[in-house]
Amino acid sequence: MHKVLVSSITVVGILIITSSFLQKYDLKKSVERGKEVYALYCINCHMADGNGTADVNPPVAKTAYLKNPAKTLINIILLGQNGEITVNNKKYNGQMPAQTFLTDEQIADVLNYTRNSFGNKIPTAITPQQVKALR
Repeated sequence: MHKVLVSSITVVGILIITSSFLQKYDLKKSVERGKEVYALYCINCHMADGNGTADVNPPVAKTAYLKNPAKTLINIILLGQNGEITVNNKKYNGQMPAQTFLTDEQIADVLNYTRNSFGNKIPTAITPQQVKALR
């Protein structure tokens, strides 16, 4: 009886620990946090409506550019952006400085926010673990 009870408790403990690792990433909460990050660090260049600054900073609104692989988007924030890019069929040749002061969570959150705001709907979450792997 004692062995069965100990075994049952052990199995339940393992299931609880395992389920905490398998929990689905909460995209909705990430987007909410990302709105704050955007307001603090991105709004000056990409504007409150996400439309960017004409001929200087590209829009994050209604753009397929945000469908690029997570690695590409994360590296833009971590490494900055130099050189010509095309967003919404328009060329931009500005410079975005690296934002390495942001935490892994802040970078994931702001990317999830922009990918799910301003007319964008990209439900695949970018996670802090993905950012950490590229840092």
